[in-house]
Amino acid sequence: MFSEVFKYLSVFLASSVKFIAGPAMGTVAGFSLFETIVITILGMMTSVLVFSFLGEQIRKRFLTKFFKGKVFCPSSRRFRIIWKRYGLFGVTFLTPIIFSPIGGTLLITATGAPRIKVFAYMFFSAVFWSITFSKVIYLLAIS
Repeated sequence: MFSEVFKYLSVFLASSVKFIAGPAMGTVAGFSLFETIVITILGMMTSVLVFSFLGEQIRKRFLTKFFKGKVFCPSSRRFRIIWKRYGLFGVTFLTPIIFSPIGGTLLITATGAPRIKVFAYMFFSAVFWSITFSKVIYLLAIS
């Protein structure tokens, strides 16, 4: 009983931190394709929910202490390029691939995007990428 709960919790937490880890761990743990997809979506959306509400506070309290002024690095430059080209939808769609769910949510929160749109777009992104990654990993594991 405890080992099953631990497996589900591990996949859930992994997908909330690094999205691709959820489908990989779900397949390795022996979950069905449907279970893996649902747990991965729930993990990412929990991360999005928590960090969209805490994102502004995190940015104000921690980032301003450590970084005086603007931070220029390759990842922030990549974010600005994606944001200018594709906007909110593009960033949320690419969050599981380029950014982690936490990183993408914090970056989007910093732009001041409406939360309801962030939730909706992140949900569609989570569903799409969860199905895609889970199917690919599941098929590779079978063959």
